[in-house]
Amino acid sequence: MTYDFKQAYKDLYQPKTTPSIIDVPKMTFIAIEGRGDPNTSKEYASAVETLYGLSYAIKMSNKETLEYVVPPLEGLWNVDDDFWGSGASIADKSKFTWTMLIRQPEFVTDNIYDSAQAKLAKKKPAIDTSKAKLITLTEGLCVQVLHIGSYDEEPATIVSLERFATENGYVIDINENRLHHEIYLSDPRKVVSQKLKTILRHPIRRA
Repeated sequence: MTYDFKQAYKDLYQPKTTPSIIDVPKMTFIAIEGRGDPNTSKEYASAVETLYGLSYAIKMSNKETLEYVVPPLEGLWNVDDDFWGSGASIADKSKFTWTMLIRQPEFVTDNIYDSAQAKLAKKKPAIDTSKAKLITLTEGLCVQVLHIGSYDEEPATIVSLERFATENGYVIDINENRLHHEIYLSDPRKVVSQKLKTILRHPIRRA
């Protein structure tokens, strides 16, 4: 059977449209940092292409180890170091700073990653993998919710997310090391904006 992270970790990838508290464990990702409007930035488009290219190179080279579905694209977001997770909309999206991520299976080591990087460079030399890196991330205690609708409508959902945390004895703990997190369950190229499904996640701590 094909392993699907979304099914194996339903608490991480299948939240409801009402907020919930979750303790997010340590995970391995391929990550690329950058800045700019994701709607227009060539750097952003290149980052996403590279992440998927590397992820599929690993998947195809290790079928005997595990047959699995490549996990969804994720992003950690900030705005020139000034965005601390409030529900305010961001008018100038060119100021976005981001770290785009795709989760990797636990068997992926530095050697496996380096091998996939070399294979992708040989197969698709136009893709620059130099900005990508294999990282581990432990988010810990967070509040999350499923947002249905366009990305521009997220602020209202974030307000309800943060209100839920406050009402349950937590404070939002976004800082330079713990950021606003989004997980993209829909492909915006194939799904109309009103039906996009995005997990919104904020780090928290006890008040």
